[in-house]
Amino acid sequence: MMSKPQSGFTLVEMIMVIVITGIIGGMVAVFLKSPVQQYMDVARRADMTDIADTALRRIERDVRLALPNSIRVAGTCTGGATSCFIEFLPTKGGGRYRAAADPAPTTTGCGSSAANVLDFTATDMCFEVLGQMPPSVVGGATPDQIVVYNLGIPGADAYAGNTLATHNRRAVSAAGANSISITSANALPFDSPSHRFQVITTPVSYVCDGATNTLWRYWGYAIQASQPSTIAILNGLAGVQFARMATNVSSCSFSYNANVVAQRSGLVTMNLGITENNETVTLYSAAHVSNVP
Repeated sequence: MMSKPQSGFTLVEMIMVIVITGIIGGMVAVFLKSPVQQYMDVARRADMTDIADTALRRIERDVRLALPNSIRVAGTCTGGATSCFIEFLPTKGGGRYRAAADPAPTTTGCGSSAANVLDFTATDMCFEVLGQMPPSVVGGATPDQIVVYNLGIPGADAYAGNTLATHNRRAVSAAGANSISITSANALPFDSPSHRFQVITTPVSYVCDGATNTLWRYWGYAIQASQPSTIAILNGLAGVQFARMATNVSSCSFSYNANVVAQRSGLVTMNLGITENNETVTLYSAAHVSNVP
Protein backbone atom coordinates (compact mmCIF):
# COMPACT_ATOMS: atom_id res chain seq x y z
CA MET A 1 0.00 0.00 0.00
CA MET A 2 1.18 3.49 -0.83
CA SER A 3 1.24 6.05 2.08
CA LYS A 4 -0.49 9.45 1.49
CA PRO A 5 2.04 12.31 1.35
CA GLN A 6 2.09 14.66 4.42
CA SER A 7 1.68 18.50 4.03
CA GLY A 8 2.39 21.37 6.53
CA PHE A 9 5.14 23.78 7.59
CA THR A 10 8.35 23.35 9.43
CA LEU A 11 9.47 24.94 12.69
CA VAL A 12 11.87 27.18 10.79
CA GLU A 13 9.04 28.47 8.62
CA MET A 14 6.89 29.20 11.67
CA ILE A 15 9.72 31.14 13.33
CA MET A 16 10.28 33.14 10.18
CA VAL A 17 6.57 34.08 10.02
CA ILE A 18 6.61 35.17 13.66
CA VAL A 19 9.70 37.30 13.12
CA ILE A 20 8.31 38.93 9.97
CA THR A 21 4.96 39.58 11.70
CA GLY A 22 6.76 41.19 14.63
CA ILE A 23 8.77 43.42 12.32
CA ILE A 24 5.65 44.53 10.47
CA GLY A 25 3.78 45.11 13.77
CA GLY A 26 6.66 47.17 15.13
CA MET A 27 6.75 49.32 12.00
CA VAL A 28 2.97 49.88 12.19
CA ALA A 29 3.22 50.78 15.91
CA VAL A 30 5.89 53.36 15.17
CA PHE A 31 3.65 55.06 12.64
CA LEU A 32 0.54 54.85 14.88
CA LYS A 33 2.15 55.93 18.14
CA SER A 34 2.31 59.61 17.29
CA PRO A 35 -1.33 59.97 16.10
CA VAL A 36 -2.65 57.96 19.07
CA GLN A 37 -0.59 59.99 21.55
CA GLN A 38 -1.70 63.19 19.88
CA TYR A 39 -5.34 62.13 20.16
CA MET A 40 -4.92 61.35 23.87
CA ASP A 41 -3.19 64.70 24.47
CA VAL A 42 -5.93 66.62 22.69
CA ALA A 43 -8.63 64.75 24.62
CA ARG A 44 -6.89 65.47 27.94
CA ARG A 45 -6.49 69.18 27.10
CA ALA A 46 -10.14 69.34 26.10
CA ASP A 47 -11.16 67.77 29.42
CA MET A 48 -9.01 70.22 31.41
CA THR A 49 -10.40 73.16 29.44
CA ASP A 50 -13.95 71.96 30.01
CA ILE A 51 -13.38 71.59 33.76
CA ALA A 52 -11.92 75.09 34.07
CA ASP A 53 -14.52 76.66 31.77
CA THR A 54 -17.44 75.03 33.62
CA ALA A 55 -16.14 76.19 37.00
CA LEU A 56 -15.54 79.78 35.84
CA ARG A 57 -18.93 79.97 34.16
CA ARG A 58 -20.61 78.86 37.39
CA ILE A 59 -18.73 81.47 39.42
CA GLU A 60 -19.52 84.15 36.82
CA ARG A 61 -23.22 83.25 36.83
CA ASP A 62 -23.32 83.44 40.63
CA VAL A 63 -21.51 86.76 41.03
CA ARG A 64 -23.78 88.43 38.48
CA LEU A 65 -26.61 87.82 40.98
CA ALA A 66 -24.63 89.19 43.93
CA LEU A 67 -26.16 91.87 46.11
CA PRO A 68 -24.61 95.24 45.17
CA ASN A 69 -21.53 96.01 47.27
CA SER A 70 -21.50 92.55 48.89
CA ILE A 71 -18.51 90.97 47.12
CA ARG A 72 -15.42 90.53 49.24
CA VAL A 73 -12.13 88.76 48.55
CA ALA A 74 -9.61 87.33 51.01
CA GLY A 75 -6.32 85.44 50.85
CA THR A 76 -3.88 84.87 48.01
CA CYS A 77 -3.20 81.71 46.06
CA THR A 78 0.53 81.62 45.57
CA GLY A 79 1.10 77.87 45.71
CA GLY A 80 1.70 75.44 48.55
CA ALA A 81 -0.92 75.46 51.26
CA THR A 82 -2.20 79.01 50.62
CA SER A 83 -5.86 79.55 49.79
CA CYS A 84 -7.98 82.37 48.38
CA PHE A 85 -11.64 83.17 48.92
CA ILE A 86 -14.39 85.16 47.25
CA GLU A 87 -17.69 85.62 49.09
CA PHE A 88 -20.94 87.38 48.20
CA LEU A 89 -24.62 87.53 49.11
CA PRO A 90 -26.71 86.11 46.25
CA THR A 91 -30.03 87.77 45.50
CA LYS A 92 -33.09 85.70 44.68
CA GLY A 93 -35.44 88.54 43.89
CA GLY A 94 -36.41 92.09 44.70
CA GLY A 95 -38.86 94.85 43.96
CA ARG A 96 -40.08 98.30 45.01
CA TYR A 97 -41.58 99.10 48.39
CA ARG A 98 -44.31 101.63 49.07
CA ALA A 99 -42.77 104.90 50.25
CA ALA A 100 -45.94 107.01 50.39
CA ALA A 101 -49.37 106.37 51.89
CA ASP A 102 -51.88 104.61 49.68
CA PRO A 103 -54.89 106.89 49.06
CA ALA A 104 -57.11 103.83 48.67
CA PRO A 105 -55.69 101.24 51.10
CA THR A 106 -56.72 97.62 50.85
CA THR A 107 -57.57 95.30 53.71
CA THR A 108 -55.10 92.65 52.59
CA GLY A 109 -51.45 92.39 53.46
CA CYS A 110 -50.45 95.03 56.00
CA GLY A 111 -54.03 96.15 56.42
CA SER A 112 -53.79 99.94 56.29
CA SER A 113 -52.08 102.70 54.36
CA ALA A 114 -49.92 103.64 57.34
CA ALA A 115 -48.67 100.09 57.73
CA ASN A 116 -48.20 99.68 53.98
CA VAL A 117 -45.39 102.25 53.92
CA LEU A 118 -41.89 101.09 54.80
CA ASP A 119 -40.91 103.39 57.65
CA PHE A 120 -37.21 104.22 58.17
CA THR A 121 -37.70 106.33 61.30
CA ALA A 122 -38.93 103.51 63.54
CA THR A 123 -39.30 99.77 63.70
CA ASP A 124 -41.55 98.65 60.86
CA MET A 125 -42.75 95.08 60.65
CA CYS A 126 -44.51 95.11 57.28
CA PHE A 127 -44.53 96.90 53.96
CA GLU A 128 -46.43 96.68 50.70
CA VAL A 129 -44.69 95.60 47.51
CA LEU A 130 -45.43 97.63 44.39
CA GLY A 131 -45.65 95.41 41.36
CA GLN A 132 -44.85 91.72 41.27
CA MET A 133 -43.97 89.95 44.51
CA PRO A 134 -40.48 88.42 44.66
CA PRO A 135 -40.56 84.62 44.37
CA SER A 136 -40.30 82.24 47.31
CA VAL A 137 -39.79 84.67 50.16
CA VAL A 138 -39.56 82.31 53.11
CA GLY A 139 -38.82 82.33 56.83
CA GLY A 140 -37.73 79.37 58.91
CA ALA A 141 -34.46 78.56 60.63
CA THR A 142 -32.42 80.38 57.98
CA PRO A 143 -34.84 83.01 56.71
CA ASP A 144 -34.41 85.12 53.63
CA GLN A 145 -33.32 88.67 54.32
CA ILE A 146 -34.73 91.98 53.12
CA VAL A 147 -31.93 94.40 52.17
CA VAL A 148 -32.41 98.09 51.40
CA TYR A 149 -29.71 100.37 50.00
CA ASN A 150 -26.63 98.32 50.80
CA LEU A 151 -23.58 100.58 50.50
CA GLY A 152 -21.07 98.18 52.01
CA ILE A 153 -19.95 100.76 54.58
CA PRO A 154 -20.37 100.93 58.37
CA GLY A 155 -23.99 101.67 59.10
CA ALA A 156 -25.16 100.32 55.73
CA ASP A 157 -23.50 96.94 55.51
CA ALA A 158 -25.54 93.82 54.73
CA TYR A 159 -22.96 91.69 56.55
CA ALA A 160 -23.54 93.55 59.83
CA GLY A 161 -25.57 91.80 62.49
CA ASN A 162 -29.33 91.87 62.09
CA THR A 163 -29.69 92.90 65.75
CA LEU A 164 -27.46 95.96 65.44
CA ALA A 165 -28.86 99.47 65.39
CA THR A 166 -27.00 100.13 62.16
CA HIS A 167 -27.75 97.49 59.60
CA ASN A 168 -29.69 97.21 56.36
CA ARG A 169 -31.14 93.73 56.36
CA ARG A 170 -34.10 92.24 58.19
CA ALA A 171 -35.27 88.66 58.43
CA VAL A 172 -38.42 87.63 56.63
CA SER A 173 -41.03 86.03 58.86
CA ALA A 174 -43.98 85.72 56.48
CA ALA A 175 -45.42 87.06 53.25
CA GLY A 176 -48.90 88.33 52.48
CA ALA A 177 -50.71 88.61 49.18
CA ASN A 178 -49.06 91.92 48.31
CA SER A 179 -46.88 92.61 51.33
CA ILE A 180 -43.86 91.28 53.19
CA SER A 181 -43.62 90.86 56.96
CA ILE A 182 -40.19 91.23 58.51
CA THR A 183 -38.67 90.81 61.96
CA SER A 184 -36.12 93.10 63.58
CA ALA A 185 -35.76 95.26 66.66
CA ASN A 186 -34.33 98.18 64.72
CA ALA A 187 -35.31 100.45 61.87
CA LEU A 188 -33.56 100.23 58.54
CA PRO A 189 -30.84 102.92 58.28
CA PHE A 190 -31.30 104.46 54.81
CA ASP A 191 -34.17 104.91 52.39
CA SER A 192 -33.33 103.85 48.84
CA PRO A 193 -33.57 106.75 46.36
CA SER A 194 -35.42 104.44 43.97
CA HIS A 195 -37.35 102.74 46.81
CA ARG A 196 -35.96 99.33 45.91
CA PHE A 197 -35.27 96.29 48.07
CA GLN A 198 -33.52 92.98 47.45
CA VAL A 199 -34.15 89.53 48.87
CA ILE A 200 -30.99 87.62 49.71
CA THR A 201 -30.28 84.07 50.81
CA THR A 202 -27.33 82.60 52.68
CA PRO A 203 -23.82 83.63 51.57
CA VAL A 204 -21.81 81.80 48.92
CA SER A 205 -18.04 81.35 49.01
CA TYR A 206 -15.70 79.97 46.37
CA VAL A 207 -12.43 78.70 47.78
CA CYS A 208 -9.24 77.67 46.01
CA ASP A 209 -7.54 75.28 48.43
CA GLY A 210 -3.82 75.25 47.72
CA ALA A 211 -3.23 72.31 50.08
CA THR A 212 -5.40 69.93 48.05
CA ASN A 213 -5.35 71.75 44.68
CA THR A 214 -9.14 71.88 44.72
CA LEU A 215 -11.77 74.53 43.99
CA TRP A 216 -14.76 74.38 46.37
CA ARG A 217 -18.15 76.05 46.56
CA TYR A 218 -19.61 76.68 50.06
CA TRP A 219 -23.15 77.81 50.87
CA GLY A 220 -25.92 77.41 53.46
CA TYR A 221 -24.17 79.07 56.41
CA ALA A 222 -25.35 82.16 58.26
CA ILE A 223 -24.20 85.65 57.33
CA GLN A 224 -20.93 86.50 59.08
CA ALA A 225 -19.78 90.02 59.93
CA SER A 226 -16.18 89.07 59.04
CA GLN A 227 -15.40 87.06 55.95
CA PRO A 228 -14.42 83.45 56.69
CA SER A 229 -10.78 83.40 55.69
CA THR A 230 -9.86 79.74 56.26
CA ILE A 231 -11.39 76.46 55.19
CA ALA A 232 -11.42 75.34 58.82
CA ILE A 233 -13.68 78.28 59.72
CA LEU A 234 -16.04 77.52 56.84
CA ASN A 235 -16.23 73.83 57.73
CA GLY A 236 -17.08 74.72 61.32
CA LEU A 237 -20.08 76.94 60.49
CA ALA A 238 -23.54 75.57 61.24
CA GLY A 239 -25.57 74.49 58.23
CA VAL A 240 -22.68 74.79 55.80
CA GLN A 241 -22.75 72.75 52.60
CA PHE A 242 -20.01 72.38 50.04
CA ALA A 243 -19.30 70.83 46.66
CA ARG A 244 -16.13 70.19 44.69
CA MET A 245 -15.96 72.31 41.54
CA ALA A 246 -12.56 71.35 40.12
CA THR A 247 -9.51 69.23 40.98
CA ASN A 248 -5.86 69.37 39.88
CA VAL A 249 -5.96 73.14 40.35
CA SER A 250 -2.44 74.48 39.87
CA SER A 251 -3.21 78.22 39.83
CA CYS A 252 -6.15 80.27 41.01
CA SER A 253 -6.88 83.89 41.82
CA PHE A 254 -9.82 86.19 42.49
CA SER A 255 -9.86 89.97 42.37
CA TYR A 256 -12.54 92.61 42.70
CA ASN A 257 -12.48 96.23 41.55
CA ALA A 258 -15.50 98.08 42.89
CA ASN A 259 -15.05 101.26 40.82
CA VAL A 260 -14.76 100.19 37.21
CA VAL A 261 -17.55 102.40 35.85
CA ALA A 262 -18.01 105.52 38.01
CA GLN A 263 -18.76 103.44 41.11
CA ARG A 264 -21.85 102.04 39.39
CA SER A 265 -20.29 98.77 38.26
CA GLY A 266 -17.61 96.53 39.69
CA LEU A 267 -15.47 93.94 37.97
CA VAL A 268 -14.67 90.46 39.26
CA THR A 269 -11.71 88.77 37.57
CA MET A 270 -10.85 85.10 37.91
CA ASN A 271 -7.94 82.95 36.79
CA LEU A 272 -8.03 79.17 36.99
CA GLY A 273 -5.32 76.73 35.90
CA ILE A 274 -5.69 72.94 35.68
CA THR A 275 -2.61 70.71 35.40
CA GLU A 276 -2.42 67.05 34.37
CA ASN A 277 0.55 65.04 33.06
CA ASN A 278 2.82 68.10 33.17
CA GLU A 279 0.45 70.10 30.96
CA THR A 280 -1.46 73.15 32.16
CA VAL A 281 -4.56 74.86 30.81
CA THR A 282 -5.21 78.34 32.23
CA LEU A 283 -8.42 80.30 31.63
CA TYR A 284 -9.27 83.89 32.51
CA SER A 285 -12.77 85.21 33.07
CA ALA A 286 -14.29 88.54 34.09
CA ALA A 287 -17.80 89.52 35.16
CA HIS A 288 -19.35 92.95 35.60
CA VAL A 289 -21.51 93.31 38.71
CA SER A 290 -23.90 96.10 39.58
CA ASN A 291 -23.00 98.34 42.51
CA VAL A 292 -26.25 100.31 42.39
CA PRO A 293 -28.25 99.27 45.49
